[in-house]
Amino acid sequence: MNKNKIKYSAVTRKLMTTSALLMLGWVVAVAVVLQVGILICKSFTWYGNEFLYHPLRLIENNIVWILPVTVLAGCIVIFYIVLRKALRYLDEITFEAEKLADPDAKPIHLSDELKGIQDELNSAREQSLKNSALAKEAEQRKSDLVVYLAHDLKTPLTSVIGYLSLLKDEKDISEETREKYTDIALSKANRLEELVNEFFEITRFNLSKLTLEYSTINLTLMLEQLIYEFGPVFDRKQLSAKMYAEEKVMLRCDPDKLSRVFDNLLRNAVNYSYEETQIEIRLITDDNFVYIFFSNSGATIPSDKLERIFEQFFRLDTSRATNSGGAGLGLAIAKQITELHGGKISATSENEITRFCVKLPKIQKNT
Repeated sequence: MNKNKIKYSAVTRKLMTTSALLMLGWVVAVAVVLQVGILICKSFTWYGNEFLYHPLRLIENNIVWILPVTVLAGCIVIFYIVLRKALRYLDEITFEAEKLADPDAKPIHLSDELKGIQDELNSAREQSLKNSALAKEAEQRKSDLVVYLAHDLKTPLTSVIGYLSLLKDEKDISEETREKYTDIALSKANRLEELVNEFFEITRFNLSKLTLEYSTINLTLMLEQLIYEFGPVFDRKQLSAKMYAEEKVMLRCDPDKLSRVFDNLLRNAVNYSYEETQIEIRLITDDNFVYIFFSNSGATIPSDKLERIFEQFFRLDTSRATNSGGAGLGLAIAKQITELHGGKISATSENEITRFCVKLPKIQKNT
């Protein structure tokens, strides 16, 4: 049967040690004084009419209880002094601890003896304030996202209703116009479906914990298939894609989750590429890792935005005039999946070339 051991802080151990040493020193001092007194008294011949004779005689006759009372009294005084000091430390810590949740308060300052506790409290205070700021920022981003998505939902929905109303009310429109209205309504309905799916994506991202199901795949073939499936998406912006890779790169991973990473990165490259440019996918390997690069030509991403590009709900394009903007979860999810595989994802952007790198270990530790 295991028993929980009580752990004491350095200050508590110091106070306990000090009190024990003081009490021990007091006992020794009493014993020494008593012994010296006895030796001195024995060196003299005492007569009944001398001043000290009767007090010393009284002490000698009652030494059995005077000695322990003296020792006990001294220990009580020592205990009181140490306890008073401990309570002063406690009051000091309690008073300063009130600053933990106050962002405007000065840093916590304690006595020199409590410097270790002072450093720990200041560190906890800084971390608490940082977490609070991050939580507020995340909550604000979620609130902004709801407003943005509500606006985006309303825009295509209004268009769908408008064009369907025209199709219903205008009986004599030409077949060409009818087909045009139908195509526009369908396009807006598809956009509406995408936005609804983004709401579900947000829910899944926040409420579920991703788990991996491993298998061995041909990574080269996966990327080639993904590029082929993106053909119609490339055509809309007159983009082309070029892949550089070894013929057969094998990797043990969760293929469904990993394809989601590549899909998000490729979709991001399409959204932010200049028209009539080329997207480059490059697959490189060494002894321990696989590197997948996605490069596109587009506006250079400012460094301050590049640092936040993998945050939840962060949108590089804050304009609501574009239909390319998502919920700001694609890159955050890509980062989470990559790290679950034991890898890393990073981004660089300069001279109108943006490059994402996915680094994955060849041997997965979690399999």
